[in-house]
Amino acid sequence: MDPTPSVVAVSGSLRDGSYTRTALRYVLDAAEDAGAETRLLDLREYDLPVYDPDVGERGDAAELTRTVREADAVALGSPVYHGSYSGALKNFHDYCGFDEYEDTTVGLLATAGGGSYGSTLDHLRITVRGVHGWVLPHQVGIRNASERFEADPDAVDGRAFVDPDLEERVGKLGRMLVEYASIDPDVTTPRTAAVDD
Repeated sequence: MDPTPSVVAVSGSLRDGSYTRTALRYVLDAAEDAGAETRLLDLREYDLPVYDPDVGERGDAAELTRTVREADAVALGSPVYHGSYSGALKNFHDYCGFDEYEDTTVGLLATAGGGSYGSTLDHLRITVRGVHGWVLPHQVGIRNASERFEADPDAVDGRAFVDPDLEERVGKLGRMLVEYASIDPDVTTPRTAAVDD
């Protein structure tokens, strides 16, 4: 890993006034304050046709996958859609595989219009683990997202968090992405070592 880690956030919301996008910008601000170079991949700004394995990379897919592949850590953010993550993020995720995620630190964030986000985070975690990404135990779910921000022209996207504890959780995700960007965990435990002996 470079002395300055790179942290990329992928926003799976196509909505203009996306709370997911705003929250990810807070994550990136915290990562930048912790010493990282950061970049937001806002999927609404890219040409990303529906993934077709018979065709391969099309549109901006090569740029997006290269950016994730070269990152030291990645944050994935999605609104909650039908108890899971968005189709836009799923389509992006279909373009990515082991080359992009293996041994990469990944943080997860979900924003809900209502009160439930657990299954969205579960689905994201499962799919990232499926391509051998290292998912941080610390994750962020935001319930009733439209009530969690207030207008503030000096804040990120002109929105400030109403709850400082929630803002701290979001910031912690950014800091942990930097702290663990170069993690190479030893998956051997004393228990497995004893079995191997």
